Order: sequence, then structure tokens, then C-alpha cells
Amino acid sequence: MDAATRRARLLLLLVAATVPAGLCQTNPDDVAALRAVMGAWSNYPSSWNSGDPCGAPWDGIMCAGNGRVTSLRLSSVNMQGTLSDSIGQLSQLMFLDLSFNSGLSGTIPASIGNLAQLTTLILAGCSFSGGIPKELGNLLQMTFLALNSNKLTGTIPPQLGLLSKLFWLDLADNAITGSVPISTGTTPGLDLLTNTKHFHFNKNQLSGTLTGLFKPNMTLIHILFDSNQFTGPIPRELGSITSLQVLRLDRNQFAGAVPNITNLVNLNELNLASNKLTGSLPNLSSMNVLNVVDLSNNSFTASVIPGWFTNLTNISSISMSSARLTGEVPQELFNLPQLHEVVMSKNQLSGTLTMPGSIGTQLQTVDFQENVIVDVAGISNYKKTLLLALNPVCSDKPTVAFCTVQKPNVIAYSTSMAKCNTARGCQSGQDQNPANCGCAYSYNGKMVFRAPSFKDVSSTANFQQLEETLWRLLSLREGAVVLNRIHFNEDNYLQVQVSLFPSTGTLFNVSEVSRIGFLLSNQTYKPPPIFGPYFFIADPYVPFIVAGGKKSKFSTGAVAGIAVAGGVLVIALILVGLFALRQKRRNKELKERSTDPFASWGATQKDSGGAPQLKGARFFSFEELKSCTDNFADSHEIGAGGYGKVYKGTLVDGIRVAIKRAQSGSMQGAPEFKNEIELLSRVHHRNLVSLIGFCFQQGEQMLVYEFVAGGTLRENLVVRGTYLGWKKRLRIALGSARGLAYLHELADPPIIHRDIKSTNILLDENLKAKVADFGLSKLVADTEKGHVSTQVKGTLGYLDPEYYMTQQLSEKSDVYSFGVVMLELVSGRQPIEKGKYVVREVRQAIDPADRDYYGLRAIVDPAIRDAARTPGFRRFVQLAMQCVDESAAARPTMGTVVKEVEAMLLNEPDGEGSNSAGSSATEFDGAGRGAPSHPYSDVEITRSSYGGAGDASDYMPYFEVKPK
Repeated sequence: MDAATRRARLLLLLVAATVPAGLCQTNPDDVAALRAVMGAWSNYPSSWNSGDPCGAPWDGIMCAGNGRVTSLRLSSVNMQGTLSDSIGQLSQLMFLDLSFNSGLSGTIPASIGNLAQLTTLILAGCSFSGGIPKELGNLLQMTFLALNSNKLTGTIPPQLGLLSKLFWLDLADNAITGSVPISTGTTPGLDLLTNTKHFHFNKNQLSGTLTGLFKPNMTLIHILFDSNQFTGPIPRELGSITSLQVLRLDRNQFAGAVPNITNLVNLNELNLASNKLTGSLPNLSSMNVLNVVDLSNNSFTASVIPGWFTNLTNISSISMSSARLTGEVPQELFNLPQLHEVVMSKNQLSGTLTMPGSIGTQLQTVDFQENVIVDVAGISNYKKTLLLALNPVCSDKPTVAFCTVQKPNVIAYSTSMAKCNTARGCQSGQDQNPANCGCAYSYNGKMVFRAPSFKDVSSTANFQQLEETLWRLLSLREGAVVLNRIHFNEDNYLQVQVSLFPSTGTLFNVSEVSRIGFLLSNQTYKPPPIFGPYFFIADPYVPFIVAGGKKSKFSTGAVAGIAVAGGVLVIALILVGLFALRQKRRNKELKERSTDPFASWGATQKDSGGAPQLKGARFFSFEELKSCTDNFADSHEIGAGGYGKVYKGTLVDGIRVAIKRAQSGSMQGAPEFKNEIELLSRVHHRNLVSLIGFCFQQGEQMLVYEFVAGGTLRENLVVRGTYLGWKKRLRIALGSARGLAYLHELADPPIIHRDIKSTNILLDENLKAKVADFGLSKLVADTEKGHVSTQVKGTLGYLDPEYYMTQQLSEKSDVYSFGVVMLELVSGRQPIEKGKYVVREVRQAIDPADRDYYGLRAIVDPAIRDAARTPGFRRFVQLAMQCVDESAAARPTMGTVVKEVEAMLLNEPDGEGSNSAGSSATEFDGAGRGAPSHPYSDVEITRSSYGGAGDASDYMPYFEVKPK
């Protein structure tokens, strides 16, 4: 243990001596390591200056129940400094993301190899230098490794070949030299990475050949080796990797003939430009999904334009400049329906260039400059950019538009701000938010697409689709995205400047910025498929920039002394404050007791006048809840609906809570509010969100619930649905069903939830489901009748049709709503989407004779399509359809649903079984044990982690349905 660590531990013990028991929960060794890491940084989050890392908590820190730090994610917070060797002492760390902190420099410490549990390491967009530590080869649980866009030098350690679980390997945009290591009898190599999907090594100084690197059993989908110094032939083994979608070997020194690649039937981009390739043009006739091909600047054998080009109906860009093409240009080339550009300059194409009358409407650019074309015909049929300069046809037409040397007339897309007053001035550092036309600090960066399947940067539809997926999948406000400065850069990558705006207030807080940075850096966000592989580099976030980036000059000893003295002073002040507060509260209670039905209850937790026994739910003062939410700041808001707003807060004892604050128009009378709390205080089950307490002061009605950090089921289906495998979905259904069965069958008296929907089912960090929001719940007091006559309320799409028609509410109304949720788990869709109701769609599509997909191939979520072939899937759908039967009497009870789903789970194979989409992720059992081994398993969704009563979620608005 070094001196700095010993001093940090001493400081921890001294501070702990002044903290009440139970507040400090983090493992002491982890606290010491974090403080040592913090000692090498400046401009770290202010929350790291006090409190307990797990209990407070510190921004970017996530912990296991035993107080061990499992996740450190501080993306885009503008930290400065180096990465301390002490990082290696966080032995239970699984996720480390420091991406987009350009002020982090120095070497990557070898001690990082001690983090045996690490699955995700993201240091993209920093300024690290030196070599890649060979100790990374010790991290056998690693699935995601991104070191791109740094200043790394040296060679690639062969030990990386030991990372057999690696899914993503990105070393691009550094200064790495040497050859790619290949295994021998005594040393490993990257050819052993047969499970890896992504090899991103572009924009380095790598050399040597690739012979021996590729194996037929590899599962690569992206090979990006462009802009290096590789030599030798293109390995013939590449042609056997049939999973390949993008192959970029351009701007190297590969020589010889292109091997047979006709088996690459899934390839959508092929770029072999600017090498020394010879022999015949490669045969691409079998590549029916090919979008972009670039064979320019090579030394192929002279030939005419291949006739099979006209069979590639998905092709959008053909570039064959300086490819030794001869003969006339076939007219059929211009009829390809998806073709955006054709570039065949600097060849020996001759004869007459004829533009047919049926020319494709998508074609933006035709470039045949520097050929020997002697005439043109039908050019009036083409109204876009035609380039024929330096051809004989232009020798006597120097002023004709197509004979002048010009750049293509392309107007790049930019997000429209037409609905806003662009003359409105924003203060320095702020920009106008297109969602509400207000001024705010946007989170900016460049999104670079390495292999897009289109070349038309003026395409409105493509970029509007990109905008929509950004705000939706990043859980932002609708329309809170601006795209501009769109162009193909010098690397032939599509570069887009992106600005993201906060949903509320004028700025993102630290946790929000880190969340978004993580979703972009670990590739959880998926753009529309036509944009292909990408990387994101964030700009420094303006509110986090500290002038000069200065770091405190106090010595550790001085800090320890100040901490001790400060602790004593704080204790004294707390005691004085508590005494004064107690006297003030007593005086206030005496004044309010006669009119406030909560007065004696709140003060003493007892009530001689028949108040409910609260079983642990506590009274909070308005000042307490105001303090723990920074005066109900916008940055703490995590949800809003017809009832009011929901805020995230941290109590003085470190417990995180969700506070539902009623707005004036939705508040009940005091007796009714008291009765609701009595109802909620009776609900205690691990699959129900627990009520912690309430506030009834200063004209406020607030309910305080446990905070559930994993987000709503709806959000998880949208943001990371690809990695919610079938067995995970079954467990979510089972947990939700157990919670409802408890309300119906074990609560006394029984409770009907009345608003079951996917935004009212929350998931914790281990994907355990918890039913939330009892704001519309009703007691079933009349057990003989079995129903309650009541005004119809609920959410469109989930509403029981029999309840709507008769106004007779029963437990079977909840069963109907739960059946709709089950169909959401099957389809990934919202109940009503594009005017289609999922219940009706499934009912009409079911085909018992279809042994593979039960008739639901077009409806089932692609992430679980393989699971749809199993008997368990078919039984799950049958059970869901029983739940949504139009007759309440025909529906099962929730207890029956629980037993059915339990049986399905017992019959499922271990892991995800046949579900390929989720097979790489470690499952969690019912108690929440297990640990995610896939980089996409630990996405923390913070914006809407709590769906309040009548929650107007982003995905399904709240409707109060009233019968005529």
C-alpha cells in the first residue's frame, strides 16, 4: 500500500468518526481507491467532495448491495488529470467509462489488469498516450473495449487475443504501429477472437500483412482497417466470413488480386480504394444487399464496366475512379432505383454518354470527368449534377455547365428552426432548443458514421429519422435534437454535428450527461441501419468547464485536519439546529392541530383518533423534501403527469427516493389523502414499489416512494430491448404478475390497481420488476359482489372493454391490462402504434398451423424471434390472449397467471437458450443474483425512472375515459 493510499484511508477513518453510524456503506478499500483516483483529477463532480460514494451517492458510482463499487461512469464531465494506479484496487469494478474527457492524459496504468470482473472499458475521446497495457489480457470477462480517438502509440499487445468474450474492439484513430499479432504455438493473437463482432483499427500506422488473421469460424460484422500501411495480399479467408456487413480496407498498400468474395452475401459496404490491387475487378454479382462500393485508385486489368452491376438493385453509390475502365457507359447503369451517385472519373470510357428517359429519381451526381467521351445524348432527361470536364466532348464547349470543373451541387441537411424566433438572443454558451424554442446549454459532439449506405447528404428523410431516434432512444424531449454541418470528411466518413437539449430547465446535470455519453460510447444507441457503424466524440460541456481547471493545493494532511475540525463543528451545529427545529415544530403543531388531521399523526407516528397504523411509512416535513431535491429543481425532475411531477431526491440518511408532488388541481381533501396513505401503507411485497412516507404541510400533498433506478419496462423495451432476451422477459412478467397477485389475493382488503401498463412497471438494476403507481387503485370492500361501481379511469390501450361498458371494476380489469403488457413483451410495440391495436393485430395474426412463429413472425420483436419457435413462447401468447378475452369471466386470475409463467420459466433452458439476441448476457435469478456480462446490460435510465400517478409518459399519454 503506497503512502497516498494510506493517507486516504486515514482521512476516511477520521471522517467516518464524525459520521453517524449507518451512513457510510461503501467498502473502505474501495473508498480509499476512489479518493486516490480523485487525487489525480481536477474538475471532478462536486458530489465527490462529501458523503459516502455508495450511500450519498457520488455521481457516476454504482454499487452492489455489499458496498463494493461495480460501476464508474463519468463520461463528458470535462475532467483533467491522469488515471491513477489505484484504479486497480476497485477489484469488483465491472464498468469503467471515462469517455470524452479530453483533459485526461498520461498512460493507461498496468494495474487496470487487476480488475478481474471488468466487462466494459471505454476511454474513447480522451488524450491517453503511451502503449496499450498488455495486462488488459488478464480481463477475461471483457466484452467491450474502446480505446479509440486517443494518442496511443506502440504495438497491439498479443494478449488481447485472450479476451474470448470480446464483442467490440475499437483501437481506431491513434498512432499505433507494427503488425496485427497472430497466434503462434507459444503466444496468443487476435486470430483467436472468434466471437468478436467488431474490428475497428482504422486511422493508425499499422503495417505488415494480414495473413493468418482471419478464420472461417469468425463472426465479424465490421472490419475497419482503412487508413493504415498494410501490405501484401487481401487474405482469401475473408471471403468465408459470411456474417460480414462492412469491409473497409481502403487507403493502404494491399497488392495482388482481390480474392473470391462471392460468399459475402450480407455485405452492404465494400471499400478497397487507394491500394495497389491488380488482376480482374472482383465479382460482386451475388451481393444483393450491397449499398456502397468503392474500388477507385487501383491497378486492375483494363476492362469494361461489368454488366452485373445493373443487378445490384440496392446499390446507392458506385465509385470506380482510376480503375482502368474502358468502353461505353451502359445506359442501364442509370436505371438502378436506389443509386445516389456514380463516380467513374479518370478512366478510358469512350463513345457517347446517353442519359435514358427512365433515369432513376434518386440519382444526385454523375461524375465522368477525365475520360474520352466524345458526345452526350439525352442530357435534358437529367436535372441534377453532371460532371464531364476534361473529356473530348467538352473541347468546344468550355462554358457549358457540365464541362466546367465544379463541386457537386449538394445542400447538406440542417434541422429546421422555422417554428422558433431565430432572432431571439441566448446568453453566451447557450443555444435555442427546437423542442420549446427556449435557450439552454446543449450537449454537443460530432457523430461520425464510418460506412453509411447512402451518399445523399441533402436527404431530409434520412436525417429526420436520425433526429427522431436520437431524442427517443436517448430519452430526451421530443424534437430536442439539432443536426448541422453534415458532410463527408477527408476520411470519407459521414460527419454530423449533434446538439442534444435537456428535457427540463436549461442544462443537464452530471448524471444526465454521463448517462447520454455512456449510451453513445458503448453503442447502446443504435442509429437507423442505413447509417452503419459510428463513433461519437463529445465537445466539453460548457457548464462543466471550470476556469483554469485549478486543483486544490491543500496537502492531504491539511485536508484531514480540516475534516476533523469541520466534523466537530458540523456536529455542534446539527445539535443546535435540531433543538431549534424541534421547538419550532412543536409550536407549529400546536397551531395546526385543530385543523390538520395529520397533526398528531405526523408528530408522534400515533393517532388516538383512529388514524391508520403506518407500518413504517413516515412523516416528512416540507423542508426535508425541499432540501433533498434542491428546492424541487428541474434537474431532479424524473417524471410528470396529470397528478403532478415526480422528483428524485436523496434523504439525509443516503436513501434515494422518488417524490410524487401533487399539483394544485389534482389534490384531494385531507381525509381522502389520509385514506390513500392508509391503503398504500398496507402494501408490502418485493414486486411492488414501497411507500416510504408522505408530506402534508404548507398546502402540499406528497408521497415518498423507494427509488427504482432501472427505469420503466417501456423504456427498457425501447432503449435496450435488443438485449432483453426471452428469459429476462419471462422473469419481468413473473415479477409483475406476483405483485398484482399479492394486491388481488393477499392484501386485506384486496386492491385493484386500475392502471396497469408498461410505464407503471419499474425495473431495478437487476431487472427485478416492481409494480408502481397506486394513484387510481380501489379497495374491493364488497367481496360478495366482487366488483366496485366506479367512474371509468385508465390508460387508452390497456383499458378493459367490459369495465368501460359496464363501469363495473373487478380484479379481472387488471388481468386484461396485464395481458396487454404481456403482448408488449412479445412484440416490443406500444399497445396502440400507428393506429393499430396490438390485441387485435395478434388475435388476427395467430395461426396454430404455423409451427415456427405461430403466425406472429411480422409482429414478434426481432430480438426474441428465435425464441418464438419454442413451445414456451406459444403458451405465453395463449395465456396473454386468455387475459385479454373480452369476457372478464373467461380471464384467468392473477394467481393462475403466476403459476403458468412459473411453469414456463422452469421449462426454459439455462441462459437464454435459443435466443441469440440475449445469449451473451448472464441471467439474473429471482433474487436478483448474477452479474451482467454484456456491455449493454448495465444501462442506467435516469430521466423517467419513476412513473407517477396518471403518468403522461413519453410513450403512452394518459387519458381519463368517461362514459357518455
